[in-house]
Amino acid sequence: MTDDQLHITPRVGRILMSEEAIYGLILVSGMIVVSASSSGAAVDAVITVAVTVIVFFAAHVFAGTLGRLAATDGRAGLRSSLRASTHQSSGMLLASLPPLIILALGATRLIDDSTAMWAALIVNTVLLGALGWIAVARWSTHWIPRILAALITAAFGGALIALKAIIHH
Repeated sequence: MTDDQLHITPRVGRILMSEEAIYGLILVSGMIVVSASSSGAAVDAVITVAVTVIVFFAAHVFAGTLGRLAATDGRAGLRSSLRASTHQSSGMLLASLPPLIILALGATRLIDDSTAMWAALIVNTVLLGALGWIAVARWSTHWIPRILAALITAAFGGALIALKAIIHH
């Protein structure tokens, strides 16, 4: 499937096909597991995940800005380096929205806390698999590499689901 078939704009596709987006989903899954072990309340998970994602995003932007300035001996300029780093790191923010929305449904009691946390973990795993599939589909028309990439990428989310199951049951 191509970006056009999925109705992904080139800009959104570049943001989602970043290491930051994949890292962001794995980070969010880890934070859901950690927050669920402390209180089990979706409201705590929303706050924990949102604050953690913002801190990691800011750290990525800061580190990226410093790295660009250092790599160019400052010639890139602060504003340009900051803008480029913010754009590069935005996948982390964008990828965290679906699980945060699901957790917010639990925090507002539209769905049960436990259901919200499990659903967010499952959605993250599915998104990871989809990102792995799409990333490889951009350079390979063969099914086997696509399936392997989807399975390997989803396995990171699966590992955190297994961790939650072990910790909480």
